[in-house]
Amino acid sequence: MQTIRCAWCLGSPDYIDYHDNEWGKPVYDDKTLFECIVLESAQAGLSWITILRKREGYRALFHHFDPIKVAAMTEGDVARLLLDERIVRHRAKIEATINNAKAFLKIVDKFGSFSDYYWAFSDHNIIDHPLKHHTDGPAVTELSTRFAKDLKKRGFKFLGPTTCYAFMQATGMVNDHIEGCVARQNPTKHD
Repeated sequence: MQTIRCAWCLGSPDYIDYHDNEWGKPVYDDKTLFECIVLESAQAGLSWITILRKREGYRALFHHFDPIKVAAMTEGDVARLLLDERIVRHRAKIEATINNAKAFLKIVDKFGSFSDYYWAFSDHNIIDHPLKHHTDGPAVTELSTRFAKDLKKRGFKFLGPTTCYAFMQATGMVNDHIEGCVARQNPTKHD
């Protein structure tokens, strides 16, 4: 019997591994959510495989996604990072990562965790989209637009509605695996 997967991941073993083991699985850990925010914002305008292949560089250069350490990075760090090929060398995206770490920490201070803040947008539910084909799914929703507006109001950058929807898919708030996909989980409510 043939293994069914979402078609978008079939072009690379890296994609398949990411799809099967991470994409769409609900994430409640703040450090992992911060990693996803950094990577999704870095991806804006680029292919996801580019970011996936630079992920270890991001981990090494952004303190394994410790938001406290990233928030403390300086202009000197930005200058150094602009020379490092292990990440996307885009000044505004690097500066946004540091800025977003600071905004992330403000949310943690206010809400107790980024996870509690984030999952409240879906009332702590997983939004299930049993798609026949991955192209049937939306790129933007009312919820991703509302989430992006709230993040922007709180100072985040490089996280518009499309990027926020991709973040919601990646972190499992939205289940957009196609019907029959080996990685598709049954939707549940997080308590």
